[in-house]
Amino acid sequence: MGRDAQAQTTGRRELSFAVIGAGMSGILSTIKLREHGYSNVTIYEKADGLGGTWRENTYPGVACDVPSALYSYSFAPNAEWTHRFSSGAEILTYLEGVAASNAVPGSVRFGEEVVRCDFVDGRWHLETSLGAHDVVDVVIAATGVLHHPYIPDIDGLDSFAGRTVHTARWDETVPIDGQRVGIVGTGSSAIQMVAAVADRVALLHVFQRTAQWVMPQENPAYTDGERQAFRDDPTVMHALHEDISEMFANGFSNAVVDAESEGMRMIEAACLANLEDSVTNAELRERLRPDYRAACKRLVVSPDFYRAIQHPNAELVTDAIECVEPEGVRTANGRVHALDVLVLATGFRVDRFMRPMEVVGPTGARLSEIWADRPTAYKSISIPGIPNFFMLNGPNGPIGNFSLIEVAELQFAFILKLLERLRSGGCARISATAEATEAFEATRVEAAKGTVWATGCRSWYLDDRGVPAAWPWTFQRFREVMAEPDIGDFDLKG
Repeated sequence: MGRDAQAQTTGRRELSFAVIGAGMSGILSTIKLREHGYSNVTIYEKADGLGGTWRENTYPGVACDVPSALYSYSFAPNAEWTHRFSSGAEILTYLEGVAASNAVPGSVRFGEEVVRCDFVDGRWHLETSLGAHDVVDVVIAATGVLHHPYIPDIDGLDSFAGRTVHTARWDETVPIDGQRVGIVGTGSSAIQMVAAVADRVALLHVFQRTAQWVMPQENPAYTDGERQAFRDDPTVMHALHEDISEMFANGFSNAVVDAESEGMRMIEAACLANLEDSVTNAELRERLRPDYRAACKRLVVSPDFYRAIQHPNAELVTDAIECVEPEGVRTANGRVHALDVLVLATGFRVDRFMRPMEVVGPTGARLSEIWADRPTAYKSISIPGIPNFFMLNGPNGPIGNFSLIEVAELQFAFILKLLERLRSGGCARISATAEATEAFEATRVEAAKGTVWATGCRSWYLDDRGVPAAWPWTFQRFREVMAEPDIGDFDLKG
């Protein structure tokens, strides 16, 4: 029986899916689709393994600044976390384990990047980097945000005679111990790496363009008794997850969206005290002191960066980089910092999302044209004119202040309700209307003006207009918005 005939007989469509990306969101999507009776699911992953961010980022010191119990799927609590905040390797092991226990790997086509999606005759036609083709009803873009490394435009970068490596493309063969190492950047990746290698290298040069506020962090190990209690009673882990979620939402997450909140004043006081109490040298302390408000840039969380930067073999370099030469980095004062290894801890191109993949809607509208000015989407999930195509952690979502696993779970629950419209035969195509998207974006932009991210610093949160490209409201509001789609905001076609 053909698909159309089957739909007429049963009143339900047997939908097929392509999930793009096998990271945290792709694994979640596949598990939840199957849980809700969708069995025809194929995952396309450009790399050779699962894990996304945690597969690609393996630099020394890589870790998550969201507590482990919260950076977990709500349906898969992990009794084996070793610390309150987990290392990247431990998170990757967790994701691989959840995927394996839910038979996800068997649905993944590894080493196959989707390069094009065309919506033709009511279905998505996919082309991959291997020249293969697929036709599906629905595309779930679980491509993530932090996966296109940003390479700075530094004169002579290719001329360096030593090893050059980006933190997001770490090479385990790069020597660190006993070497002269330079790290460009002072974001989270840089600060984690500084803390991890300061005791290992011969000399460490940290090239700082902008000082960062650093929130102190305690990272105690879970005791054997605590882990045994987690194993014996999974409800203990569930309760911990819920408690930390509420604490995180009502504390940091809600503070940063109101620049004048009492929560922000407490965060700033903690960061200031950390600087004042931890850095003994007055001259170094002043060079580490930012000239903007705490959390205006993505707040760095570290238990030991200040200790590491005061190590006898560490040097904070605040003179601007003029160029890279074969022997090292030349700064504006004319000094050449001789290096064996140059590390680019310079972050990501956060506006890329699923690009450079080309997405073409039913009228011929291309995503590259729709996003010519900047990426935008209805509630970060749906794009007008691009039906049956849904994103997790898409543009203008809550990337900066919530647990992305918790965000993805709430978003996917929202998407499942839209999918039920397709499966039930209520419509054949669904996407957000242009009017609803424009209204949402206008409201979001206005609200963003009151966040701490809009208080005068330069950061990767800001779009080309200088507007914070993130969810500017509380986590409770996010939960409420994700609880039920407003069908009036969607274009439904038969």
